[in-house]
Amino acid sequence: MKSYIHFIRHGITQGILNKWYYGNVDLPLIDEGIRELRNLKAQGIYPDAGEAACYTSGMLRANQTFEVIYESSDYRVISDLREISFGDWECKTFEELKAQKGFDEWMNDRKGEFTFPGGDSPLGFYSRVSRGLDELLAAHRNTGAPSSIVVCHGGVISACMCQLLKEPKENFWEWTPGPGRGYSVALDGKRVLGYQKL
Repeated sequence: MKSYIHFIRHGITQGILNKWYYGNVDLPLIDEGIRELRNLKAQGIYPDAGEAACYTSGMLRANQTFEVIYESSDYRVISDLREISFGDWECKTFEELKAQKGFDEWMNDRKGEFTFPGGDSPLGFYSRVSRGLDELLAAHRNTGAPSSIVVCHGGVISACMCQLLKEPKENFWEWTPGPGRGYSVALDGKRVLGYQKL
């Protein structure tokens, strides 16, 4: 039976405006982010939550985004769908990171094995998101709802789309949606039929 999973990225935070590398710092939405979400909602881009099973990563910006769009806090948390942790490098710009010990190692890491000091490695992040996606897919099948809505993060959505569509990890950055945007993925059982951008 055909069903859908809708992935929505959280709205604008100060970290997005400042072009910070951040994931684990639990930043809230800013006023501009709330206004933009309301504008997108008025355009009708978001799926109806009436019969949907709803989820967030549990991070503040994801929860706030869901609550702005759907005017509800009726969602379940899948904590493995939270964003990558840059550890001690959180809330720094690319220019600031150039001065950090380990920067060159990170830039030359082609396997995703570099671990951000006090944070995740890309491989570890990808593995965690894979567990979160498995949890989401299992819940999606078990609820019997025609759709599931999950509000999470740009990197998480990229990782999920690569895994669902069997895209190589090298294409990761191509799948990052803008704030408040995302994808609707059509499924037939476990088979992915296609997707549309939100």
